[in-house]
Amino acid sequence: MSDASLRDFVGYKMKRAFNVLQADLTRTLDPFGLRMLTYSALALIVENPGLRPSQLATALSVERANVAVYLDQLEQAGWVRRASAPQDRRAYAVFATVAGRHLYDRAQAAVQAHDRRMLDGLGAAEVEIIHAALTRIEGQG
Repeated sequence: MSDASLRDFVGYKMKRAFNVLQADLTRTLDPFGLRMLTYSALALIVENPGLRPSQLATALSVERANVAVYLDQLEQAGWVRRASAPQDRRAYAVFATVAGRHLYDRAQAAVQAHDRRMLDGLGAAEVEIIHAALTRIEGQG
């Protein structure tokens, strides 16, 4: 089977590249008990203590209902905790636990190694072009 006609489309190539990246990231995060979205959520929570779930949903570009599922998983694992938001006691904020911060540090090192693996063989200029092009495409959305 040939997909030659699709290979002219940037989106098709991006999706195929993403599939490779995602498969390797899944293998990378599995030993930590994390998936791409739970890792991303944990990273944002560690780096932004007191983040509200609505802010997390916006940052991850997911529905608020899905954020609740990710937060439940992270909380059940003991990696985050929810507390009343200081500015609005009717809402809650999310904080990483000590265990969550330690897990994040280890997982982040593994994700950085994954990133280096995926970019292996590309020069610094090529990597810079990829980042710039993806940022520009994202900005058009």
